[in-house]
Amino acid sequence: MELAYKPDVEKCLERVYAWYEGELLDRPPVRFSRHNAEYESTGGGSGRGWATLKDRWFDAEYQIETFIRESESKRFLAETFPVYWPNLGPHVFAAGFGCPCAYGEVTAWAEPILHRLPRPEDIPAFDWNEEHIKKLAELTNLALEKAAGRFLVGYTDMHTGMDWCAALRGTQELLTDFYDDPELLSAFCGAYLDDFFRIFDYFDAVLKDRGQLSVTWMNIPSPGKLHIPSCDFGAMISGKQFEKFVMPCLERECAHMDHNIFHLDGKAVARHLDAILTLPKLNAVQWVQGVGDDEPILQWMPLIKKIQAAGKGVVVDLTVKELEPFMEQTAPRGIYLCIPTESQEEEEAVLKRLEAWRA
Repeated sequence: MELAYKPDVEKCLERVYAWYEGELLDRPPVRFSRHNAEYESTGGGSGRGWATLKDRWFDAEYQIETFIRESESKRFLAETFPVYWPNLGPHVFAAGFGCPCAYGEVTAWAEPILHRLPRPEDIPAFDWNEEHIKKLAELTNLALEKAAGRFLVGYTDMHTGMDWCAALRGTQELLTDFYDDPELLSAFCGAYLDDFFRIFDYFDAVLKDRGQLSVTWMNIPSPGKLHIPSCDFGAMISGKQFEKFVMPCLERECAHMDHNIFHLDGKAVARHLDAILTLPKLNAVQWVQGVGDDEPILQWMPLIKKIQAAGKGVVVDLTVKELEPFMEQTAPRGIYLCIPTESQEEEEAVLKRLEAWRA
């Protein structure tokens, strides 16, 4: 593979592929960005005269040209890959079932449509002609036309499982469903799987036909099928409920893929870590420690070491100031760092230090 925006892409991919296998080459992979950095830009472009924020999100030419303009002035060091992924908010998969999405500056929210816990036959059919799904295809195809050996094109952020249920049903309503009709809820929880596999495989085939890798918002490419399983809703349910309602679907999601990195969003979800680590095809966990009292990262070293001890990789956010004490307290094998930096010089200094990191 050759990318004009990243001439050293092959060597960097070697490090990533070794990391998936639990191996360490010359140093751990590092992305010079932090989690959710892609959601921090407002998009600008007010001069284009959009009537609504949704119109800005749906302006395919603008979205892709903005990415290209920003990429042309940037140097992608280490395992920071130039990736355009179609982004219509985290609930685009739910939109395919009829959920309206409300758009803000940097994210979007789904508006529930199911006012009672549905029987399987009452769940709306996935609509391939729904506007969000059609726009994903437009964004993907336009990006592939413009990529031309310059950058990677990925797939969108799709929240599945219990997060999908909450999008369609509403969070408070879904919580009461656990007690009102757990058996019907169990059927609802798994009702998305076949449609998820179809839409994932469709876009994966489109990308692979054009020589692309499997990559999305986490910016970690895979030569096979990469999935980012998650369950933010897990923060609100017990361990027994997680085991009964969430784990069977996670196991099926992961079994369909070649590589899986679980998005573990905060300490409330982390109480399910023991269960998550038993997923047979799980390669790694992305630990998102949160802000405020959940910083700095060093307080979470026992959790990080627990993931490593289970033979899984860990994607972790650090500041530059935290790098030295972090390296002193853990081993490099299995670590994938995300570090926000202020300059190319700072990034080069980080790389030099990582090259000297030994177990």
